[in-house]
Amino acid sequence: MKSLVVKRSVAIAGHKTSVSLEEAFWKSLKEIGKRQGVSLSALLAAIDSERHYGNLSSAIRLFVLNFYRDQLDIRDRLESIQGATSSPVTGLDESQQDGAENDGADPG
Repeated sequence: MKSLVVKRSVAIAGHKTSVSLEEAFWKSLKEIGKRQGVSLSALLAAIDSERHYGNLSSAIRLFVLNFYRDQLDIRDRLESIQGATSSPVTGLDESQQDGAENDGADPG
């Protein structure tokens, strides 16, 4: 059975090291780097410099997880804002809503 973990040799701040991650994390790192306009090495160096404890592989996994969680939070906030600005006035019947949407102007 083929291992799901892929070990790669990378250079971080001029120092060569190897990192073992699942292929999905390698793919995500490349996507994030492309989106942020930085190389994989630069992204790994930034993750490494922010790491306070644990090994680099764990720090990378947490970085990727947090990146996508932040994206979901942003999307949820945007959907909430869009929903609030496009929803009809609540608590009114249909004829009252028509009047509220027309600012109460009398058509006659």
